[in-house]
Amino acid sequence: MPPTSPPAHVVFVTGPSGAGRSTVIHALEDLGFEAIDNLPLSLLPRLLEGAPPERPLALCIDPRTRDFDARALINAHEKLEQDPAYAADLVYIDCDTATLQRRYSETRRRHPLAPEADPADGIAMEREMLAPLRGRADVLIDTTNLTPHRTREVVGRFFAKDRAPGMAIQIMSFSYRRALPIGADMVFDCRFLRNPHWDADLRAKDGRNAEVQAYVTADARFETFRSQINAMLDLLLPAFKEEGKSHLTVAFGCTGGRHRSVTLAEITERRLAEEGWHVSKRHRDVDKDATKDSDRDRGPITWVSASTGDGEAEQP
Repeated sequence: MPPTSPPAHVVFVTGPSGAGRSTVIHALEDLGFEAIDNLPLSLLPRLLEGAPPERPLALCIDPRTRDFDARALINAHEKLEQDPAYAADLVYIDCDTATLQRRYSETRRRHPLAPEADPADGIAMEREMLAPLRGRADVLIDTTNLTPHRTREVVGRFFAKDRAPGMAIQIMSFSYRRALPIGADMVFDCRFLRNPHWDADLRAKDGRNAEVQAYVTADARFETFRSQINAMLDLLLPAFKEEGKSHLTVAFGCTGGRHRSVTLAEITERRLAEEGWHVSKRHRDVDKDATKDSDRDRGPITWVSASTGDGEAEQP
């Protein structure tokens, strides 16, 4: 293989049944990957023997697979990572348990690991089998709040051929009432800043609005907070890039996910883009009627299902 040839890209896709593995595999196929679903691990060496494949390869390996073993998959991923002829990614597709149970109920499907039992039993069994993989993932996609269409968009952001080279940075805002975003690498809590919710003229607007941003940034503590975030990112982003990290998610949270977190996400995304980073943004909860209930901080965070009711047939 000529030294100037780019490494062959191999993406391992795994995660619990019903979380959206099929959607991800189909999305990768649309991006030009050769996709193989339910590949037995014992066949992986034969598949990769000889010259590296010319097309990028997406391999879905999960507990349905004959001879599945999480440690064996981790070893296969690590072996390819150490081979300069390959660029390997381990992608974990996840979803909260309540949403998985709802999807099985809506589609009336049986769980592949517990066809004669309640799907909840199969979900629990599968999570235990997959546990070692989740923490080793290069990319973790939580589909709890994602429609299949949105899931395909996320896959495209990570793996499209025209994606700018280097580390892809996602800036996200979220509501603590709807739980922390799974897979975020860095999380900043903005709830100490003064809250535009209590201004009747600003309540219905969000942090993309100039008036809301002016209100939030006028807090006497804002500039120190922003400066320290910027200093941390200035230190860590080049270090992560040098380490070879390909994806990074920076999340900002507030109570409703509508004003303070959105303001910080907008300002941070704009700054990083101006500095030349490949950056995208997502406001996870801004359009979810976050102001219907009182927006007062209520002490400890309650972890709840954040399902939007989207569970189209393809998602599992």
